[in-house]
Amino acid sequence: MKLAEHAHSKPSVDSYFIDNGLWTRGRNGIVFIALVAWIACIAGFIADPNRFFESYLMGYLFCITIPFGAAFFVMIQYLTGSAWSVPMRRIAENLMVTIPIGAILFLPILAGVPHLYEWAHPDWIRADLAKIGGGRTSYLNSQWFLIRAAIFFALWTLWTNRMYSHSTRQDKDGSIEHMHSISRWSAPGLLMLMLSVSLAAFDWSMSLSPDWYSTIFGLYVFAGGGLAFIAVWILICMALRSKGVLSQTINVEHYHDLGKWLFAMTVFWAYIAFSQYLLFWYGNLPEETIWFRQRFEGSWAVWSFALLFGHFIVPFLVLVLRASKRNFRILTTMAIWIVVAHFVDVYWQVMPTFYHAKGVSFHWLDVACPVAIASIFALIFWFEMKRHALLPLGDPRFELGLEFENV
Repeated sequence: MKLAEHAHSKPSVDSYFIDNGLWTRGRNGIVFIALVAWIACIAGFIADPNRFFESYLMGYLFCITIPFGAAFFVMIQYLTGSAWSVPMRRIAENLMVTIPIGAILFLPILAGVPHLYEWAHPDWIRADLAKIGGGRTSYLNSQWFLIRAAIFFALWTLWTNRMYSHSTRQDKDGSIEHMHSISRWSAPGLLMLMLSVSLAAFDWSMSLSPDWYSTIFGLYVFAGGGLAFIAVWILICMALRSKGVLSQTINVEHYHDLGKWLFAMTVFWAYIAFSQYLLFWYGNLPEETIWFRQRFEGSWAVWSFALLFGHFIVPFLVLVLRASKRNFRILTTMAIWIVVAHFVDVYWQVMPTFYHAKGVSFHWLDVACPVAIASIFALIFWFEMKRHALLPLGDPRFELGLEFENV
C-alpha cells in the first residue's frame, strides 16, 4: 500500500459535522432501546437475581472490550504515524472515550460479587487458608477487587481523556504539538493498557474459576476486543455512509484497509486462542485442563465448535480474498458476523462456569443485559459525535489520508 503522489479522487463534498436531524433521530432511537433494555434488566433482577448478575457480567465484558480495542488502535496509529486512518480516526476516538462510563456500569458487578465469584464464599476462603495459608485470598478478595478496578478506571480515564482532548483541540488550532503530545502519551499508554486490561481480565473473567489460571488469558481477551472493535468500526462507518455521511471522504480504499485489519485480527485472535489451548493440552494436568473440559462436555462442545468455525474459519476464508475487502455488502456482513462471534466467545468464557453440568442455558437476560449496557456506551458515543467534528480536521496528515490508495 502507498500514499498517492497526486490526488486521484474527486474533492470531498462531505459535511464534517453531523446533521441535527440525523443526530436527534439517532439519539431518540438509542434512548428508546436503552429504556426497553434496562426495564427488562430490572424485571430480570427482580425475578432471578443470580441469573441477572451472570448475564450482566457477560454483557459487560462483551461491551467494555470494544472501547479497549479502540484505545489500542488509536495509540498504534499515532505511534506509527499512519495517514490512511486519519479520516476515520475520530470515530475510533469517540469509541475510546466511552471507557470512563464503564466505571458506573461496573457497579452492578460489584454488588454481585458474592453471587458471581467463588473466591468470595466463606467455604472457599477456609479451604484456601487450610491448603496454602491464604496465598490466593490475599489477592482475591472483595476489597482488593474494588481497589484494582478503581485504579484501572482511573488510568483508562486519564489516558483516553488526555489523548482525546489534544485531538479535539487540534481541530481548532492545527498545532502539530498536539499530535506529538498524543504520541508521547501513547508509548507508555500501550504498556499500561496491555497490563491493566490483562489484570482486569484476570479479575473479572478468569477468577470466576479461581483454581484455574492462564498467563495468556488477558491477551486472549484483549485480542477478542480488538477484533470486535474493528468490526464495530466498520459497521459505524457503513451506517453513516447509508445516511450520506462521510460517503465521499471514507471510500473503498479505506474500507479495504479496514478489511485487512479485520482479517489480521481474526488470525491473531485464532493464534492466541490456539496457543492457550495447546499449552494446557500438552501439559494434560487435571487441575489445568478443567476449564477446557467444562467447555467440551455436553452441549458446550457444540458451542465450542461453533466458536471455532464462526470466529475463525468462516471469516478467514471470506476475508482472505481482496475482492471481499472491497465489497461493501460482504464487508458489512462479515463485520456483523464477527460481532456475533465476539458475543459467542464472551458467553463461552463466562457461562460454562455456572452451567457446565446443565449445558448451554440461554436466557432472555443474555440478550437484554448486553443491549442495555451497549445502549449506554452508544449514547455517550453519539453525544461525542455531536460535540466535535466527525474528522480530525487539524491533523497535518488529513489530506494524505484522503488521498490514500491500496495497490
